[in-house]
Amino acid sequence: MPDETVPSPATAPDAPEPGASSRARRTLGCGGAALLGVLLLVSTLAWGSWASTDFPRVAPEEMADRALQRSQEAYIVMGFKRTIEPGVEDIGVSTENTLGSDFCYDGGLLGLEDETVDGAYAMSHSWALDHVPASQAVPGLRRLHRFLQDEGWKVTSYREGERGGSWDLFVQRDDGDERMSFTWYPDREYFTGGATVPCAYDPEWETGHVGPAGDDQRPPAFGPARRH
Repeated sequence: MPDETVPSPATAPDAPEPGASSRARRTLGCGGAALLGVLLLVSTLAWGSWASTDFPRVAPEEMADRALQRSQEAYIVMGFKRTIEPGVEDIGVSTENTLGSDFCYDGGLLGLEDETVDGAYAMSHSWALDHVPASQAVPGLRRLHRFLQDEGWKVTSYREGERGGSWDLFVQRDDGDERMSFTWYPDREYFTGGATVPCAYDPEWETGHVGPAGDDQRPPAFGPARRH
């Protein structure tokens, strides 16, 4: 009777490769460490994104008044004397005195996309005057430019119109959370101004509200001596 040949562990078809399980454990350990690192990174970024939306809880009425104060201060420095009634009849032509509210964003997880933050809003005030001649607009804007710089605002753009072009002044502070802009159009003798204040949470915001919080605010008459 011939001798039977018993396959050695190295040649047996179903035998695991020597050391395979130990290598698998090492591989799993490396992968687990990498995965843990990724999870920690995601958690850190998510926390940073959440922290960036830690807005103060302030009623829209208060933020609207803050925006109005910014506009009024600039209005006085410019030397304007007229009082502007609330509203606007013809945008870009008539006088304007309006409040607006916009959404605030959280920056998105990992910075890949922006998402609106429920209950958060950014209030802004827009105003405009017609029939503003160069004798008033030019020295007024130059004076306002110097004044805002002295008050700690960062001038992001300032242009004195050439060949009949517009005059522009854009400023910001608090890393851009608070902004103001001013433009004068010589050909139409039309002057516009605006102020945007930082994001805040509406303490009375409720789930299901359509549009940004504070979008129902209306300004009082606007001018050098604003009426309440």
